[in-house]
Amino acid sequence: MLTGPTIIYILKCLVLLVTALFLAAIAAIATGSKRLHGQINTVFFILTMTTVVAFELLLRFGIDVTSGFSPEARRALQIHLVFAIPSAVLLPLMFWTGSTGRRRWHTLLAGLFSLFWLGTVITGIVFLPHE
Repeated sequence: MLTGPTIIYILKCLVLLVTALFLAAIAAIATGSKRLHGQINTVFFILTMTTVVAFELLLRFGIDVTSGFSPEARRALQIHLVFAIPSAVLLPLMFWTGSTGRRRWHTLLAGLFSLFWLGTVITGIVFLPHE
């Protein structure tokens, strides 16, 4: 049975996994491998958006992820969402601009996304409780 702490733990693992992909995509573009960058970003996009949709469905179907959260943990979640929500909104835009060759917009969005993603990773991995 899925419980709130179990879901948070799974999400933390998935965030670490896709962050590794994100870093690999950055390394690929830094070394000039545009095609590999695009392929890795496609996988990153699919995994990340699937996770976002699946988590939203779990919440809609009544699993209360935060029922055992202390007031401090609820505050940590609020701070986490300040980073996670903009990341989820920017990701499709960034994917579209990269896929359609809009390099200038893609680069601008990638910088902005990177800042929000860093906040998402730090607040999600370090501050959200999973036990």
